[in-house]
Order: sequence, then C-alpha cells, then structure tokens
Amino acid sequence: MATTTTPTDKKLSVLQRYRNFGICAHIDAGKTTVTERVLYYTGKTYKIGEVHDGTATMDFLVEEQERGITIQSAATTCPWTHKGIEYTMNLIDTPGHVDFTIEVERSMRVLDGAVVVFDAKEGVEAQSETVWRQADRYDVPRICFINKMDKMAADFAFSFNSIIERLGANPVAVQIPIGAADTFQGVIDLLEMKAFYFSTEDMGAKVEEREIPEELVAEAEKWRHTLIEKVAELDEELTEKYLMDEDISIDEVKKALRQGTIDRVICPTFAGSALKNIGVQRLLDGVIDYLPNPTEVPPVDGTDVNDKEKKITREHDASVPFSALAFKVVSDQHGDLTYIRVYSGTLEKGSRVLNTTTGKREIISRIFEMHAKERLAQDVVRAGQIVAIVGLKNTITGDTLCDPNDPIVLERMEFPDPVISMSIEPATQADKDKLSEALVVIRREDPSFRSHYNDETGQTIIAGMGELHLEIISNKLIRDMKIGVNVGKPRVAYKETIVGTAEARGLHKKQSGGRGQFGDATITIEPYSAAQAKEEELKFKDGMTFENKISGGTIPREYIPSVEAGCRSAAKSGVLAGYPLLNTKISLIDGSYHDVDSSQIAFEQAGVLAFREACRKAGLALLEPFMKIIVTTPEDFVGNVSGDLNRRRAIIAETEQRANTRIVTAEAPLSEMFGYASTLRGMTQGRASFSMEPLEYRVVPNNIAKGILEGKEED
Repeated sequence: MATTTTPTDKKLSVLQRYRNFGICAHIDAGKTTVTERVLYYTGKTYKIGEVHDGTATMDFLVEEQERGITIQSAATTCPWTHKGIEYTMNLIDTPGHVDFTIEVERSMRVLDGAVVVFDAKEGVEAQSETVWRQADRYDVPRICFINKMDKMAADFAFSFNSIIERLGANPVAVQIPIGAADTFQGVIDLLEMKAFYFSTEDMGAKVEEREIPEELVAEAEKWRHTLIEKVAELDEELTEKYLMDEDISIDEVKKALRQGTIDRVICPTFAGSALKNIGVQRLLDGVIDYLPNPTEVPPVDGTDVNDKEKKITREHDASVPFSALAFKVVSDQHGDLTYIRVYSGTLEKGSRVLNTTTGKREIISRIFEMHAKERLAQDVVRAGQIVAIVGLKNTITGDTLCDPNDPIVLERMEFPDPVISMSIEPATQADKDKLSEALVVIRREDPSFRSHYNDETGQTIIAGMGELHLEIISNKLIRDMKIGVNVGKPRVAYKETIVGTAEARGLHKKQSGGRGQFGDATITIEPYSAAQAKEEELKFKDGMTFENKISGGTIPREYIPSVEAGCRSAAKSGVLAGYPLLNTKISLIDGSYHDVDSSQIAFEQAGVLAFREACRKAGLALLEPFMKIIVTTPEDFVGNVSGDLNRRRAIIAETEQRANTRIVTAEAPLSEMFGYASTLRGMTQGRASFSMEPLEYRVVPNNIAKGILEGKEED
C-alpha cells in the first residue's frame, strides 16, 4: 500500500488533490441534505436546495422531487480549500431506499472513500447495515457523520455505540456535539480541544472558534482520552509514547488516523446537523484529512483479455496506459451518457478506446464533468477522475474501456436477481412498438431491472427489486416516455431448487436419413451453495456450479461446454413450474459419443435431458424470497404490529426498546408483505414506520406451494 501524504504538504500532485467519495446511508438519514450543504459551502451553488421543498440540486428527477427521496445516484465535482490548498472533490450522492441499492453498489465500486450518514436519534438502521456491507465488499475506507443532532431525542453516544454493536466497526469520535435537540449549538473538536459554532445569518458559512464551555470540559477530556488511546494502537511509535505518558501531537494523531482509515481499521466519526447548517465544513475537512486520494488506494486489478487466469494491475497514474470502468449509463436525447471512473492513463476527446468486454472499439465524442444534470465540457481527463462521456454505442454498466494497444479486463460488478415482477401491456399497437424500445433503454440504465415477453400470455413481464422500484419504472414509461400501458399486480419472483441428490443419463439420439444426432451424458446433481463453491474454489454462476469429472475421454473435450450449456439452459427455464432453478452442483461423470453423428447441439440436448431427469429424481421444492423487516412503532401498538406480522408468516427475531418506541425485527415472505405500508399506517394511526430489504430464498411450505403451483397452471 502507498504511504499516506499529509494534506499540509504544499507539493501535492494533481492526483493527490483529488477525493472520490460518496455519501450513503439509510433512507431519511439526511444524505441529500448533507450534499446540498457541501455544494453551497464549496461555492458550487449559491442557494441551498431542500429535499422537503423539492428543490434539491442532486434530486433533479421529477419523481425524486415529488417523493422527497433519492432514486438514482447523482455525481458532481466541486472544489474545497483546506489549509491553503485547493482540492477537487468528485462526490456521488446515493439513494437510501433498498429498492435502489444497485445505485449504491455501482457507486461503491468506483469510489475511493465514503461518508456514511447516521440519524442521531435512530443510530444504525436496516439500510445502514446494507451500505456498510457494500463498502466492505469493495474495501472502501469510510468516515461516519452522526447527523440530525437537532432532532428531538437525538443521542450522540447511543448512535456512536450502535455503530460498534450493530456494524462491528471501530469508530473513533473526533468531534462531540455541544448540546442535543433544541440545545444543539455546535461541535467540540477533540484534536484541537476547541468549540466551533456556526452562524445562523449566513446559513452557517461563518464558523466561530471558541473555548469549550466549562460544563463540557470533563466530557470532552473523556472522549479525547479514548481517541488518543485508539490512535496509539494504530502505530508502534505512538503506542510507546502513550505508554511513556508523552505528548502526542495533533499532526501525529491525524497521520495515524488517516493511515488507519485507509487501512480500514478505524472510522473517524463527526457530528452535526446538515439541516441547521452545523458541522458540514468540518466534515469536509475530515474528508481531506482522512479519506484517501487516488494514489493511496491499491492499484486496480484486472485480467488479460486472452487469458482470464493471468492477472494485470494498473497504477493510478496518468502516464501509464488508459483504463476505465463504465459504472452507469443514462439515456439522453443527445445520446447515452456513460459515467466512467478513470483508473489509469489519460483520455482525450475524439480518441478511440477498446471495450474489452465486448471486443468492440468505441469513439469518445465528448467528455463532461458532471454537476447533477448540468455538464461542463472537457477536452482531456486523467487517472482519478469521474466523468461522463458521449459516443459509446455498445457499452453497458460494468464494461471495461482501455487503450486498444494495452488491453485489460477490470473486475465486473455482480447484480442481484429481481425479487418481484408484474405484467404490463401496451394500450395500442403504436405503444407496443415504443414499449419494446423503452424497455431496452431502461435495461441499459438499470442493471437490476429485467424484462421479457411471455409468448403464452402475450404479456410483457417486468421485474425489479421491490414495489417502489416497479412503480417508478411504470411512471417513467407513462409520464416521461409517453407510452400507454396497463399495469398488472406485482408478483413474487419464485425460484426452484432440488432437495436431494440423484444421478441421471441424458441420451439424445435421432436418425432421419443422412447424418444423425448423438449425444450421451450422465450427470449427478446435489444441493449446493455459493459459500460451498467459494470454499472449494469452484465457479458459482447463476446459482449453479458445473464440474467436469470425466476421465478417459468418454466425451471429447470440445463437447463438455455444450453439456454445461444444456444444463444451465434447463436450469433457467425450471423443471417444477418454469421458475429458474438455484443452488445446485452438476457433476459430469460419464457419457459416450459417435464419430460422425455427435455434435455440440446434440450434447447440449443431452445436457438438458440429463438435468431434467436428475432434478425429478432428486425431488424439487419451490423457493420464495424472504425479507428482513424492521418496524419502528410506539409502545402502544407493539401488540397490533406483532400480531399482524405473525399472520403474514413472519418470524419475529427480536424486539428492542428505544426510549418510548419499540424496534421489531422480523423475517417474512415477500408474498405476504404487499400493501404493508398502508396496513401499518392504519393500525398505528400513522405513527409507525418500517424498512424492508431482501434476505434470502427459503423453501415454501407444501400447502402454500400447492396453491402457487395451481395458480401457475391456471395462468
């Protein structure tokens, strides 16, 4: 790992003055409000936009402004001067609602750091855990911001401890608040041991430094002692100084905190209220002080185009060959806008690049630095930058763009399968033609969205991550794209699996004059999980692992991929009721071939036959998506909430007392949770709230599975 550079160094390179970071959190924790203050204080906007007024700069979609939520991630570039040095911040504001978690996922893939925002009253919430796991998956260093300290019942210590208890993280407070709720006035910096107050006349832009109020000195000393203790653990020299009771300077503390943050062993934690304009500037200083610049993150890993086993790394350097990852595509009337993170090299307007995922060359027509929906044209961009480009015809999310003379394939992103679907039908023939084009556009923009045409029913089926996700897409088709569609009721995306092990032979044999067809494959099938595949270092793709155990050449090598293709094809269309089949391991153990009649198509058919027969022998079960539900309700309504959840086949995992409210955590089948929001409002006089996120697929009870399968047959 590269050594850290202290931000006070005046000889910083251009790349060292970059910070690529995102703001992420549970829904309603205040991410977009924090972002709006960042834009105001950095001079990027001259008026603060408010989410509740529908005027937030980063929430520029009509749906976002009407609902007061973030639906798609928005990027902006803004300057920030810290200790006399001007830095460039590439900032991505991400959604908090679980239905749009893919926006967080793809943002995390290209960011060097993250600011995780927490509600000071609620602490760690359901989606906080999800975004934290996503940051862990991509090794993203992060700092914490405990927001809404002005809120009734705000509790800094409670929220801080919830980060330790619920996330298993190692936060360290570098600030504590002065007061809480109505008495919240400012923050105490534990490194400088000074109090900072933010003026109300100029929207908090003017920060006043004062001595710590006398009644808070003892508490500040206690928090500072913990800070120094934790910092001393990060560095051997500081450990020695701490044990010898020697002074540790502010610069030494900051340097150790910075390295600890980059190494992901500690999370500096800040406090404030974005809505009341308190603490955001100090948070921005923290981004500079503790989050890495592009030279401080490990070189990006990739593979050789022709040999997937051969690893290649690219340094974050403008002088090495160009490489970038496309992480977002936005359809635009002037052509698709493709957002890219440049990892290495330099990209000029008008140049040709290679898409190593498709093998096609693309021309970079124009390059833009983005500010939400506004654009600033650029002639050239370098390693470390996040920009949008126009001109790409065959590039989608996750594709690698690079120098045609020095190709590399960067690691792709994995996108979750949809858990809910519904039918849509065009109102007229003209709408039918427009609908198919529109769905292609939406699929390019949103990798978590799927659509297909059902030949049997004549309906188009769209699938996504939740009711809200599909509602937004339906509205986009009707309102934005002006397509008349009739929308059906949401349906659960069921899956199939096997319950035992079995062996079966698939023999595909046809003779009809001339050359015949002959394929013969024997397989075994067994229940299998992604965790097992990881442990045994086997490839687990689309819920299935295929292993070739043929010895002695009973099937020629060139036909083995065809057997796998046949098995995978059969798995996608299911065996029990047409739902995709998951969590299986196929082992090819035997077979035979014909010198003349065998072909790849014949062995693919043999794979299909063997797979279906093996599944029937092993026994089949229906799987349904289970959701993690967290309900926050006043004490008076706990009985109603629990009783209703039990009626929905939910398993209540725990209930937690928090002041005069109760947090109920449960696991419930998605099929039983449709319309839950209005039911919960009705039974709690509108005073309860809930969050829901996908948990896992589980076997459907026999009596319920029977009803589902009978309904499928009627359809």
